[in-house]
Amino acid sequence: MAEVYDAAVIGAGAAGMMAAAVAGQRGLRVALLDHAAKLAEKIRISGGGRCNFTNLGTGPGNFLSQNPNFCRSALAAYTPRDFLDLLRRHGIAWHEKHKGQLFCNDSSESVIRMLRAECDAGGVAWRMPCTVESVARDGELFVLRTSAGEIRAAQLVLACGGMAVPQVGATDFALRVARQFGLKIVEPRPALVPLVFDAQQWQPYGALSGVALEAGVSHGPGKHATRFLEDLLFTHRGLSGPAILQISSFWSPGEPIVLDLAPELDLERELLAAKPGNRQQLHSVLSALWPRRLAEQWLAQADEGIRVSPGGAGDAAQAAAARPGAIRADAAQAGTARAGAAPAASLAAMRMADIPDKLLRALAARIHRWELLPTGTAGYKKAEVMRGGVDTRAIDQKSMQARAMPGLYVIGEALDVTGWLGGYNFQWAWASGMACGKALRAGG
Repeated sequence: MAEVYDAAVIGAGAAGMMAAAVAGQRGLRVALLDHAAKLAEKIRISGGGRCNFTNLGTGPGNFLSQNPNFCRSALAAYTPRDFLDLLRRHGIAWHEKHKGQLFCNDSSESVIRMLRAECDAGGVAWRMPCTVESVARDGELFVLRTSAGEIRAAQLVLACGGMAVPQVGATDFALRVARQFGLKIVEPRPALVPLVFDAQQWQPYGALSGVALEAGVSHGPGKHATRFLEDLLFTHRGLSGPAILQISSFWSPGEPIVLDLAPELDLERELLAAKPGNRQQLHSVLSALWPRRLAEQWLAQADEGIRVSPGGAGDAAQAAAARPGAIRADAAQAGTARAGAAPAASLAAMRMADIPDKLLRALAARIHRWELLPTGTAGYKKAEVMRGGVDTRAIDQKSMQARAMPGLYVIGEALDVTGWLGGYNFQWAWASGMACGKALRAGG
């Protein structure tokens, strides 16, 4: 005999547990299903095991969507302060890192235990591990054929997330069911993910794997560019770190990104001021700004690039932007030409006092605007979230219900709402789960 519920929630993650708990505590009969044997693995591994559960600065501007106003209602109705109140009721201590990011003092397990307790308080029926084999509509009810038997429900909530981190069980199940019921999908792709480059071109920089520094990273045209100032990390295959994860959500194949490797300095002014009488070699000067390995390797690649032309530093920097590295000085221009000398000086080995102003200006421009062309991302295995998902133009923003399919709800990462790095995606999970939990009805 099939079990019958007011609502069946597929996905016992952040959004799913929130929705189930809220609906259950309102008196609804709720079944919560998940195919995993271990509860809420994505919560468990988040924030280095301490769960970056929200961000105090959360607002609609911290999210990407083809329908950018969709998230406003849910975020306004359930704020970071509301979630903090829930933590306080459960005695969970937390702390703020930088830029409003909040973490558990203890571990992510405390958030998982809290959500489980909230579900238990609402009498939620746990069905896990439980694989959903098919979903169909039979009159007024949704029929779920599962590994634990048939479940019928007046309402169905898709809370099983996206495809990021497949190693803990993430799949495209929510998108497949949404398509089955006629909902459109915004093309999904990895987000908050490292970027990779052509192996041959990146080989010199692959040697810098593990080197990190603060950098400005931007994408897009001119004054309308999206820019983040965060830590950047060199890897064997490309770039990672918070700055790259942030910009990856905005990046599309075939588009360049621009790095500012001295974001807090007017480097042209600094270099020109340091020039008079300075016998230090250039790589030593830049090693005061960057890790030494980066200074030496970056300048070594610059030696293999172009020469500073009579057209000026701007021409040099513009031509250099086509490839990594890219500035070179003629020995004659540097004032070091002599009989039998090599035709060009090593940029790294040149003394500051001998470097022409034109070259220093070109070098500064290059460091402030190093344009790179990624070949792709590190994929869903390295992504923190999925961008894209169920098109929110077909979803009611206050209830999360599909307009054309009454009784079908979509929440969390499965929707085309993608937050920045730093706790925003968890706040979307709490807010969308709360909106759905309040909207579900007893008896359907």
